[in-house]
This record gives sequence, C-alpha cells and structure tokens, in this order.
Amino acid sequence: MAITEELTELERRLLDFEDAHPGHSRAKEDALRDEFGLSAARYYQTLGVLLETPAALRAQPLLVGRLRRLRDDRRARRRGASQ
Repeated sequence: MAITEELTELERRLLDFEDAHPGHSRAKEDALRDEFGLSAARYYQTLGVLLETPAALRAQPLLVGRLRRLRDDRRARRRGASQ
C-alpha cells in the first residue's frame, strides 16, 4: 500500500508565495513577516526542505525544478570558488 504524501495548506501557500515573489527584496521580507510570521532565514530554510519533497514537485513541478536548479548552481559555484 502506497502512502500518499500531500502538502499542508501552509506548504501550498509557501510555494504559491515563492512563485509570485521570485526575487529577494526588503519588500518580500516584510511580506513574509506579515503573511507567515516568518523571518527570511526561516522561510528559506523551510522552503529548502519543502523543495526536497515529492509532494512539492507534484504540486508545482516548474517552480520546484527551477528552484532546485538555482540552488544546485549556487552550490556548484561555491564549490568551484573554494578550490
């Protein structure tokens, strides 16, 4: 029997928020605090964990794929800079 993993309402809202606000700005940080009560650091930590879930990929495949590629590119640049 397969367990179906579903997103919570908060996880859905976080993905929708990121899709609507792709950049990083002071206005986005203010909106995060107003809408979710989260600091930017906590938001990005939560989003990073969420990106690894199959449910997030099923819910928003283009967004999750783009964010994973951006994350992987940043990691590769950091590794390249440290060598």
